[in-house]
Amino acid sequence: MVKRLIPEWEPQRFVQMTWPHQSTDWASVLDEAKDNFVRIANEITKHELLLIVAPDIKQVMCEIEGRLNIRKVVFAQLPSNDTWARDHGGLTVEYSGLRVVMDFCFNGWGMKFAADKDNLITSRLAEEGFLGDVMYGNCRDFVLEGGSIETDGKGTLLTTSRCLLSPNRNGAYSKKDIEERLKQSFGVERILWLDYGALAGDDTDSHIDTLARLCPDDTIMFQGCQNGNDEHFAELAKMKEQLESFRTLDGKPYRLVELPMPDARYDEDGMRLPASYANYLIVNGAVLVPTYSCNADAEALARIAEVYNDREIVGVDCCTLIKQHGSLHCVTMQY
Repeated sequence: MVKRLIPEWEPQRFVQMTWPHQSTDWASVLDEAKDNFVRIANEITKHELLLIVAPDIKQVMCEIEGRLNIRKVVFAQLPSNDTWARDHGGLTVEYSGLRVVMDFCFNGWGMKFAADKDNLITSRLAEEGFLGDVMYGNCRDFVLEGGSIETDGKGTLLTTSRCLLSPNRNGAYSKKDIEERLKQSFGVERILWLDYGALAGDDTDSHIDTLARLCPDDTIMFQGCQNGNDEHFAELAKMKEQLESFRTLDGKPYRLVELPMPDARYDEDGMRLPASYANYLIVNGAVLVPTYSCNADAEALARIAEVYNDREIVGVDCCTLIKQHGSLHCVTMQY
């Protein structure tokens, strides 16, 4: 039986967003956060269905009324700790022609944050029929966040050693054990491990979706840093060098496309925020790209358009999202 983790650029049924509310970390900027979520939701509903998870769906319906196509939205009333659907959402696998949503354990990025409610969302969605006629796979004996892995759908998985080998995730497993579990779960032939690329302010221990993305046609698009004085320069330069050493399953070098570095942004305590253009979302017919109101936005959109020239490229301002150390891809999960 053939098992395959479906790459993001293949046709999707819907995208999930878990909505901000007063009990999330967005409380201090809640109205701003909701506006940012609405901007993303509006673009998604132009292309496909949107599933909104929230503890109070009547309130969300009032918040989005007249701001997006409500006929393209399905609501699931469920409790949540926070809003990072990429990491607590299910991962869709094709298994002998059928689709299975695999539900891994989410432990708050190595037990940094509460995740008890978020960890139950996917199973609740399955129980209440929101996942449709796909099968549900309980994989909660293994910690894995969706933002930590990338696939090309052809046998390769890309991830980072800082994240997947973190002792607070699957500390009882060796690297070999983790590789075998990933191969068994997703039907991949090999794992490419990135050892560099940590962004300042990243709570996730170097999620791959902020650093490097597998793309069609044996391409890897990655977050670059051209300024040698930037604090990210040394790490990202090492990451680029490692990416240059990777080969496809056919033994050829990948085509590498480098994204510019957004202007530096800092929180109230002076900590740098991990803004990245690599944190884009692919939907049916479009690519939604986070922008940060800086000069590099236009160049990033152009670079992404070079790779996804058959899709509409849409910039979505995510200056609010980055205040909580995440961006556009982090708050969405495709199915």
